[in-house]
Amino acid sequence: MNSSRPQEFRTAARPSLRQEVTEAIKSYILDNRLGPGDPLPSEAELCTALGASRSSIREAVKTLAVLDIVEVRRGHGTYVGRLSLSALVEGLVFRGLLSPQDDLRILSELIEVRELIERGMAERILAALAPEDLDALDALVDEMDRRGAAGEDLAECDRAFHERLMEPIDNKLVGQLSQAFWDVYAIVAPHLQGVSETDEAGTVADHRAIVRAARDGDAAGFARALSGHYAPVRARLAEARASDGTPERAARTA
Repeated sequence: MNSSRPQEFRTAARPSLRQEVTEAIKSYILDNRLGPGDPLPSEAELCTALGASRSSIREAVKTLAVLDIVEVRRGHGTYVGRLSLSALVEGLVFRGLLSPQDDLRILSELIEVRELIERGMAERILAALAPEDLDALDALVDEMDRRGAAGEDLAECDRAFHERLMEPIDNKLVGQLSQAFWDVYAIVAPHLQGVSETDEAGTVADHRAIVRAARDGDAAGFARALSGHYAPVRARLAEARASDGTPERAARTA
Protein backbone atom coordinates (compact mmCIF):
# COMPACT_ATOMS: atom_id res chain seq x y z
CA MET A 1 0.00 0.00 0.00
CA ASN A 2 1.21 3.54 -0.73
CA SER A 3 2.56 4.96 2.54
CA SER A 4 2.43 8.59 1.39
CA ARG A 5 -0.50 10.83 2.23
CA PRO A 6 -3.46 9.82 0.05
CA GLN A 7 -4.48 12.25 -2.65
CA GLU A 8 -7.85 13.91 -2.44
CA PHE A 9 -10.85 12.58 -4.31
CA ARG A 10 -11.45 14.14 -7.71
CA THR A 11 -14.89 14.08 -9.25
CA ALA A 12 -16.01 14.18 -12.88
CA ALA A 13 -18.91 15.83 -14.66
CA ARG A 14 -22.27 14.97 -13.12
CA PRO A 15 -24.55 12.84 -15.29
CA SER A 16 -25.77 11.29 -12.01
CA LEU A 17 -24.67 11.39 -8.41
CA ARG A 18 -24.13 7.62 -8.25
CA GLN A 19 -21.91 7.69 -11.36
CA GLU A 20 -20.00 10.66 -9.97
CA VAL A 21 -19.36 8.86 -6.70
CA THR A 22 -18.42 5.65 -8.54
CA GLU A 23 -15.90 7.49 -10.72
CA ALA A 24 -14.50 9.33 -7.69
CA ILE A 25 -13.80 6.07 -5.86
CA LYS A 26 -12.11 4.64 -8.97
CA SER A 27 -10.03 7.81 -9.27
CA TYR A 28 -9.01 7.52 -5.61
CA ILE A 29 -7.74 3.97 -6.20
CA LEU A 30 -5.74 5.10 -9.26
CA ASP A 31 -4.44 8.33 -7.74
CA ASN A 32 -3.15 6.52 -4.65
CA ARG A 33 -1.84 3.53 -6.59
CA LEU A 34 -3.71 1.06 -4.46
CA GLY A 35 -3.56 -2.63 -5.26
CA PRO A 36 -5.80 -5.64 -4.62
CA GLY A 37 -6.44 -6.02 -0.89
CA ASP A 38 -5.60 -2.43 0.07
CA PRO A 39 -8.22 -0.77 2.30
CA LEU A 40 -10.43 2.11 1.20
CA PRO A 41 -11.73 4.91 3.46
CA SER A 42 -14.70 4.07 5.65
CA GLU A 43 -18.24 4.82 4.52
CA ALA A 44 -18.37 7.84 6.82
CA GLU A 45 -15.07 9.16 5.42
CA LEU A 46 -16.33 8.68 1.88
CA CYS A 47 -19.49 10.62 2.70
CA THR A 48 -17.44 13.51 4.08
CA ALA A 49 -14.88 13.52 1.28
CA LEU A 50 -17.45 13.39 -1.51
CA GLY A 51 -20.29 15.30 0.09
CA ALA A 52 -22.57 12.39 -0.74
CA SER A 53 -25.21 10.55 1.23
CA ARG A 54 -24.68 7.08 2.66
CA SER A 55 -27.17 5.67 0.16
CA SER A 56 -25.19 7.13 -2.79
CA ILE A 57 -21.95 5.72 -1.38
CA ARG A 58 -23.52 2.29 -0.90
CA GLU A 59 -24.94 2.25 -4.44
CA ALA A 60 -21.56 3.20 -5.87
CA VAL A 61 -19.80 0.53 -3.83
CA LYS A 62 -22.33 -2.08 -4.99
CA THR A 63 -21.65 -1.14 -8.61
CA LEU A 64 -17.89 -1.43 -8.11
CA ALA A 65 -18.25 -4.71 -6.20
CA VAL A 66 -20.11 -6.28 -9.14
CA LEU A 67 -17.15 -5.33 -11.35
CA ASP A 68 -14.72 -6.79 -8.77
CA ILE A 69 -13.07 -3.38 -8.44
CA VAL A 70 -13.86 -3.28 -4.72
CA GLU A 71 -14.58 -6.00 -2.19
CA VAL A 72 -16.83 -5.47 0.83
CA ARG A 73 -15.78 -7.52 3.85
CA ARG A 74 -18.60 -7.42 6.35
CA GLY A 75 -17.41 -6.18 9.71
CA HIS A 76 -14.04 -5.13 8.33
CA GLY A 77 -14.60 -2.52 5.63
CA THR A 78 -14.14 -2.02 1.91
CA TYR A 79 -11.00 -3.02 0.04
CA VAL A 80 -9.66 -2.92 -3.50
CA GLY A 81 -10.97 -6.02 -5.26
CA ARG A 82 -9.16 -8.73 -7.19
CA LEU A 83 -9.76 -6.89 -10.47
CA SER A 84 -10.56 -10.21 -12.15
CA LEU A 85 -12.59 -10.91 -15.29
CA SER A 86 -15.59 -12.21 -13.36
CA ALA A 87 -17.84 -9.48 -14.76
CA LEU A 88 -16.89 -10.50 -18.31
CA VAL A 89 -17.68 -14.13 -17.55
CA GLU A 90 -21.02 -13.29 -15.95
CA GLY A 91 -22.04 -11.10 -18.88
CA LEU A 92 -21.14 -13.66 -21.53
CA VAL A 93 -22.78 -16.49 -19.60
CA PHE A 94 -25.99 -14.53 -19.17
CA ARG A 95 -25.99 -13.61 -22.84
CA GLY A 96 -25.53 -17.24 -23.80
CA LEU A 97 -28.34 -18.48 -21.60
CA LEU A 98 -30.62 -15.63 -22.65
CA SER A 99 -29.99 -15.91 -26.40
CA PRO A 100 -28.62 -19.39 -27.23
CA GLN A 101 -28.99 -19.04 -31.00
CA ASP A 102 -26.69 -16.05 -31.14
CA ASP A 103 -24.35 -17.55 -28.58
CA LEU A 104 -23.44 -20.56 -30.70
CA ARG A 105 -21.48 -18.04 -32.75
CA ILE A 106 -20.05 -16.42 -29.61
CA LEU A 107 -18.94 -19.79 -28.24
CA SER A 108 -17.25 -20.63 -31.54
CA GLU A 109 -15.34 -17.36 -31.36
CA LEU A 110 -14.37 -17.95 -27.72
CA ILE A 111 -12.94 -21.36 -28.58
CA GLU A 112 -11.05 -19.83 -31.49
CA VAL A 113 -9.52 -17.18 -29.21
CA ARG A 114 -8.56 -19.77 -26.58
CA GLU A 115 -6.82 -21.87 -29.19
CA LEU A 116 -5.06 -18.85 -30.70
CA ILE A 117 -3.76 -17.81 -27.26
CA GLU A 118 -2.31 -21.23 -26.48
CA ARG A 119 -0.97 -21.95 -29.97
CA GLY A 120 0.40 -18.44 -30.37
CA MET A 121 2.36 -18.79 -27.13
CA ALA A 122 3.50 -22.36 -27.81
CA GLU A 123 7.25 -21.63 -27.79
CA ARG A 124 7.01 -19.49 -24.68
CA ILE A 125 4.92 -22.12 -22.87
CA LEU A 126 7.39 -24.88 -23.73
CA ALA A 127 10.32 -22.77 -22.56
CA ALA A 128 8.59 -22.06 -19.24
CA LEU A 129 7.35 -25.55 -18.39
CA ALA A 130 9.52 -27.18 -15.72
CA PRO A 131 9.70 -30.96 -15.08
CA GLU A 132 7.34 -30.60 -12.11
CA ASP A 133 4.81 -28.80 -14.35
CA LEU A 134 4.92 -31.64 -16.87
CA ASP A 135 4.50 -34.19 -14.08
CA ALA A 136 1.49 -32.25 -12.79
CA LEU A 137 -0.02 -32.16 -16.30
CA ASP A 138 0.50 -35.92 -16.68
CA ALA A 139 -1.19 -36.45 -13.32
CA LEU A 140 -4.19 -34.42 -14.46
CA VAL A 141 -4.46 -36.49 -17.64
CA ASP A 142 -4.34 -39.66 -15.53
CA GLU A 143 -7.15 -38.26 -13.40
CA MET A 144 -9.15 -37.47 -16.55
CA ASP A 145 -8.65 -41.08 -17.67
CA ARG A 146 -9.84 -42.39 -14.31
CA ARG A 147 -12.88 -40.14 -14.28
CA GLY A 148 -13.76 -40.97 -17.86
CA ALA A 149 -13.60 -44.70 -17.15
CA ALA A 150 -15.88 -44.16 -14.16
CA GLY A 151 -18.37 -42.15 -16.23
CA GLU A 152 -17.58 -38.97 -14.31
CA ASP A 153 -17.34 -35.44 -15.68
CA LEU A 154 -13.93 -34.29 -16.92
CA ALA A 155 -14.58 -30.56 -16.87
CA GLU A 156 -12.80 -29.81 -13.60
CA CYS A 157 -9.64 -31.66 -14.67
CA ASP A 158 -9.78 -30.11 -18.14
CA ARG A 159 -9.91 -26.62 -16.68
CA ALA A 160 -7.09 -27.38 -14.23
CA PHE A 161 -4.97 -28.77 -17.09
CA HIS A 162 -5.17 -25.61 -19.18
CA GLU A 163 -4.69 -23.41 -16.14
CA ARG A 164 -1.50 -25.30 -15.22
CA LEU A 165 -0.37 -25.19 -18.84
CA MET A 166 -0.51 -21.38 -18.91
CA GLU A 167 0.61 -20.72 -15.34
CA PRO A 168 4.43 -20.90 -15.85
CA ILE A 169 4.48 -18.09 -18.42
CA ASP A 170 3.55 -15.70 -15.58
CA ASN A 171 1.20 -13.54 -17.63
CA LYS A 172 -1.83 -13.11 -15.42
CA LEU A 173 -3.97 -11.34 -18.01
CA VAL A 174 -3.46 -14.06 -20.63
CA GLY A 175 -4.16 -16.73 -18.03
CA GLN A 176 -7.32 -14.98 -16.85
CA LEU A 177 -8.59 -14.52 -20.40
CA SER A 178 -8.01 -18.17 -21.25
CA GLN A 179 -9.78 -19.37 -18.12
CA ALA A 180 -12.62 -16.86 -18.49
CA PHE A 181 -13.36 -18.15 -21.98
CA TRP A 182 -13.17 -21.74 -20.72
CA ASP A 183 -15.63 -20.98 -17.92
CA VAL A 184 -18.14 -19.39 -20.29
CA TYR A 185 -18.06 -22.40 -22.62
CA ALA A 186 -18.29 -24.91 -19.76
CA ILE A 187 -21.31 -23.16 -18.25
CA VAL A 188 -23.24 -22.34 -21.41
CA ALA A 189 -22.60 -25.31 -23.73
CA PRO A 190 -24.54 -27.92 -21.69
CA HIS A 191 -27.67 -25.73 -21.97
CA LEU A 192 -27.56 -25.45 -25.77
CA GLN A 193 -29.53 -27.79 -27.96
CA GLY A 194 -27.57 -29.63 -30.64
CA VAL A 195 -24.18 -29.53 -28.88
CA SER A 196 -23.19 -33.19 -28.69
CA GLU A 197 -21.51 -34.83 -25.71
CA THR A 198 -17.76 -34.78 -25.17
CA ASP A 199 -15.79 -37.87 -26.27
CA GLU A 200 -13.99 -38.68 -23.01
CA ALA A 201 -11.47 -41.10 -24.55
CA GLY A 202 -10.62 -38.62 -27.30
CA THR A 203 -10.24 -35.82 -24.74
CA VAL A 204 -7.77 -37.88 -22.70
CA ALA A 205 -5.76 -38.81 -25.81
CA ASP A 206 -5.65 -35.18 -26.96
CA HIS A 207 -4.29 -34.00 -23.61
CA ARG A 208 -1.70 -36.79 -23.54
CA ALA A 209 -0.51 -35.66 -26.98
CA ILE A 210 -0.12 -32.10 -25.69
CA VAL A 211 2.04 -33.21 -22.74
CA ARG A 212 4.07 -35.59 -24.92
CA ALA A 213 4.93 -32.80 -27.36
CA ALA A 214 5.79 -30.51 -24.45
CA ARG A 215 8.18 -33.10 -22.98
CA ASP A 216 9.83 -33.46 -26.37
CA GLY A 217 10.17 -29.68 -26.70
CA ASP A 218 8.40 -29.96 -30.05
CA ALA A 219 6.69 -26.59 -30.62
CA ALA A 220 5.19 -27.61 -33.96
CA GLY A 221 3.91 -30.87 -32.51
CA PHE A 222 2.59 -28.99 -29.49
CA ALA A 223 0.62 -26.62 -31.75
CA ARG A 224 -0.74 -29.57 -33.76
CA ALA A 225 -1.78 -31.33 -30.56
CA LEU A 226 -3.63 -28.23 -29.41
CA SER A 227 -5.41 -28.00 -32.77
CA GLY A 228 -6.33 -31.67 -32.46
CA HIS A 229 -7.73 -31.01 -29.01
CA TYR A 230 -9.88 -28.09 -30.12
CA ALA A 231 -11.02 -29.66 -33.41
CA PRO A 232 -13.77 -31.82 -31.83
CA VAL A 233 -15.04 -28.81 -29.87
CA ARG A 234 -15.23 -26.75 -33.06
CA ALA A 235 -16.94 -29.67 -34.79
CA ARG A 236 -19.60 -29.96 -32.07
CA LEU A 237 -20.35 -26.25 -32.29
CA ALA A 238 -20.47 -26.41 -36.11
CA GLU A 239 -22.89 -29.33 -35.84
CA ALA A 240 -25.10 -27.39 -33.45
CA ARG A 241 -25.06 -24.28 -35.66
CA ALA A 242 -25.87 -26.35 -38.75
CA SER A 243 -28.86 -27.93 -37.04
CA ASP A 244 -29.93 -24.46 -35.97
CA GLY A 245 -29.57 -23.11 -39.51
CA THR A 246 -26.74 -20.74 -38.55
CA PRO A 247 -23.96 -20.47 -41.16
CA GLU A 248 -20.61 -21.68 -39.89
CA ARG A 249 -17.32 -20.21 -40.97
CA ALA A 250 -14.82 -22.64 -42.37
CA ALA A 251 -12.61 -24.00 -39.58
CA ARG A 252 -9.09 -22.66 -39.59
CA THR A 253 -6.34 -25.22 -40.02
CA ALA A 254 -3.11 -25.41 -38.13
